[in-house]
Amino acid sequence: MPIATPLNLILLSLLAMAVYFRLRPKTAATIPPPPPPVVFRTFTPPTLLPYNGENSMPVYLAVRGKVFDVSSGRNFYGPGGPYANFAGRDASRGLACGSFDESMLTKDLNGPLDTLQGLDDEQLEALKGWEERFMDKYLVVGKLVAVGSEAKDA
Repeated sequence: MPIATPLNLILLSLLAMAVYFRLRPKTAATIPPPPPPVVFRTFTPPTLLPYNGENSMPVYLAVRGKVFDVSSGRNFYGPGGPYANFAGRDASRGLACGSFDESMLTKDLNGPLDTLQGLDDEQLEALKGWEERFMDKYLVVGKLVAVGSEAKDA
């Protein structure tokens, strides 16, 4: 009986294909590039303002002098989000008062920073809770100082 029958050739071909597909090299997994490194820096209110999530910029906001990168929460803090008016700004007073209104923001970006005077103990405690939440969840990328203070603090 000959070995090279049509049925044996078909079975041998199927076996060769099965071995090839089992042993063939797999495509290499591609790893996305890491985000660019973030350097801790000193911000003033005018230099923080562009970091509001528009024009492909990251989303930063300040709480009690610490600047947080909240880009991972862009749905909340970026354009169109419920906290969007805090993006690129000092959000301390608004978070302490539980108000997301524009009136909670410092109008004069070149003036002194908000000292949070006039807040009661309950509001200061609420602000402390927000700050702790941000410290747990987001990266601190800098500090917020008044215009003119950045040269002294750098």
